[in-house]
Amino acid sequence: MAEKFRVTLAQANPVMGDIAGNAAKAKAAWDAGKEAGAQLVALPEMFILGYNPQDLVQKPAVQAAALAQIEALAVDCADGPALAIGGPYAEGDKLYNAYFILRDGKIASKQLKHHLPNYNVFDEVRVFDAGPTGGPYAVGNTRIGSPICEDAWYEDVAETLEETGAEFLLVPNGSPYYRDKFDRRMSHMVARVVETGLPLIYLNMVGGQDDQVFDGGSFVLNPGGQLAVQLPVFDEMITHIDMVRTAEGWRCEEGPRALMPSGEEQDYRVCVEALRDYMGKTGFKKVLLGLSGGIDSAIVATIAVDALGAENVRCVMLPSEYTSQGSLDDAEDIAKRLGVHYDYVPIKEGRDAITNTLAPLFAGLEEGLTEENIQSRLRGLLLMAMSNKFGEMLLTTGNKSEVAVGYATIYGDMNGGYNPIKDMYKTRVFETCRWRNENHRDWMAGPAGEVIPVSIIDKPPSAELRPDQKDEDSLPPYEVLDAILYMLMDEDKSVADCVAAGFERETVKRVEHLLYISEYKRFQSAPGARLSKKAFWMDRRYPIVNRFRDEG
Repeated sequence: MAEKFRVTLAQANPVMGDIAGNAAKAKAAWDAGKEAGAQLVALPEMFILGYNPQDLVQKPAVQAAALAQIEALAVDCADGPALAIGGPYAEGDKLYNAYFILRDGKIASKQLKHHLPNYNVFDEVRVFDAGPTGGPYAVGNTRIGSPICEDAWYEDVAETLEETGAEFLLVPNGSPYYRDKFDRRMSHMVARVVETGLPLIYLNMVGGQDDQVFDGGSFVLNPGGQLAVQLPVFDEMITHIDMVRTAEGWRCEEGPRALMPSGEEQDYRVCVEALRDYMGKTGFKKVLLGLSGGIDSAIVATIAVDALGAENVRCVMLPSEYTSQGSLDDAEDIAKRLGVHYDYVPIKEGRDAITNTLAPLFAGLEEGLTEENIQSRLRGLLLMAMSNKFGEMLLTTGNKSEVAVGYATIYGDMNGGYNPIKDMYKTRVFETCRWRNENHRDWMAGPAGEVIPVSIIDKPPSAELRPDQKDEDSLPPYEVLDAILYMLMDEDKSVADCVAAGFERETVKRVEHLLYISEYKRFQSAPGARLSKKAFWMDRRYPIVNRFRDEG
């Protein structure tokens, strides 16, 4: 009979800072592995604390608590398979991102992360020291190498492990989602397999942490780059894989191969999972939002219902004299389709009171943006009052296009604790609404079918703060605006590049100007689900005071 080595993979969802809770999840995975006859149970990178811990990991009390919990796990898991788990490791004045191998009641060995990512949302150079490249660890008579996340994106760590006797590679990850990232991961891992000739197990965590969602999608590659096992994206799960020793070395037996959803589906699920975990991990149970009858609040309401269930979502229509009958009808329609609690709170009385209070100061001055913003800020005040009174977290509903150019009122419609569509361009909002109407999945708590009325999707976008107002009165058409923003932000292109692509220079310069002068608003905005490599906050960090303008 061929020699087998069973590995239990925990594609698991840690809670940042819940060291005892994360250890309990690790113990449950170990119990499952022991029952299944595994030799090794593996969890993702930095699992005992959570990832990305940022400066939290620099606290000595955090380091000590994490190590103490890992040592306790080793004792609890002494009678059975080895347990591999990520966590911080302090040694003298050095702090490492480590992968601990627990065996026979103690920490048997450690792998230390060598390549520290320092781009996009990653800032590991700030908090960790780079460990040396080292050799494999032994579990029984099998030698395993574990390049930690970024270490597997380079040749040297994996090649060193192979040269020093590793028989297969187990790569623990805390790799967050952006669209099409899976393809990049796969290409890098195939390269490591081809270079070393070793099988490779890629283990990624799942779940939301602030703006980021870890999408799982763990897999196993055999030599030559052949896919042996593919786990689904986003689902927390424990699975067992069997490595078999052959004349040519270890190979993974064929296992389940989950299909990858489309980019539209993955983006939408990130919005749902990000909100669900942000709520669950902060302790909130219910949300509310202003339901305007427009497309942005419609998709946010749908995301909220899919994440939390209709019974946990309150939608509020706050009409003024400028709110169209169509918007009133559409808001009530979607509220009924989603099955949410729906409140109708006109703002006329409050607006009149504010207008009268300010009348002596504003006498003789022309009405304009100030009066429009009073409406938005009054709505924000009322929604925050409801949030406080009912204990429901307020969701804000600005899409990436609006957030980019400041087409949102600070202390008004920007009020809120979380924004599920902060990194979703307006044109993609339309696409996502159509996709959700046509698709339903078992991870959605909301109803199937056309939940977003077509009338909401088809009507011209408007803030409805003055008579006959349309977004295109103040902004280029969204198809143009989003294309320019994508070039300026996501691709870091110049004004000249945008002009060469066919856009009018005056329009590009205006968009660039709005982008820069709105930085102070984004600095104060709610966090939101990250869908791209250039999401606002950790990916794109610009100064608030900034006089640079591209004259190209």
